[in-house]
Amino acid sequence: PKIVSRSAVSSSTEAAPTESSTAALKVWYCLCGEFLLVIDKDLTKLPRRKTDGAIIVRSKDSPQGKAALFKLNTTETGPVLIKREKGYERQWRHNCTRCSLLIAYQTTPHPVKSAPYLYIAWGAMTVMQGNKAPPEAWEGEEEVHRALEARDEMQT
Repeated sequence: PKIVSRSAVSSSTEAAPTESSTAALKVWYCLCGEFLLVIDKDLTKLPRRKTDGAIIVRSKDSPQGKAALFKLNTTETGPVLIKREKGYERQWRHNCTRCSLLIAYQTTPHPVKSAPYLYIAWGAMTVMQGNKAPPEAWEGEEEVHRALEARDEMQT
């Protein structure tokens, strides 16, 4: 049988671009090269957490803002208790599926979008696939070396 369609396609170069047409998804990889995250936001422009410098990704809509659209490809692990300046914090962690590197955490039990925020460890991901660490992965390295040298000198 012959099927006849009466649909018409129209477009306009004068129409303003829609939000969905201008949104570009960003892909992030682990330092080992494993695919980890696809997100509609630029991670470098998102706010950072004061306690540990983690990138704050809004997981749920709220009066303060709209949630980011993202898909996280990680292994979820049980809670870890972290000592903070004002007490303790329980973190449900997300690790790389290949090398088990800490990628992100949230402060409520899994699944990933059950918490209002997802915190991404700074320097754990890169936009380049293929075992190349981004420069931010080495941030603070000098301070760590100086602290270790000072500790070693005190012990001798």
